Amino acid sequence: MTALPTRLEEEARSSAPPIHRAEHLTDGGTQARIVLRDQVYTLRITRAGKLILTK
Repeated sequence: MTALPTRLEEEARSSAPPIHRAEHLTDGGTQARIVLRDQVYTLRITRAGKLILTK
């Protein structure tokens, strides 16, 4: 039988940053545009599988 998580463990999990798959952001392609306030950024997946974020 496993122990129930403590309140602190539950809070730590709930405050974790969201996880997004780059492939979903790019809709299966290699680029996505991300808007932050009035700025547009480009997220690119390289052939080597790295991520590049440019303004």
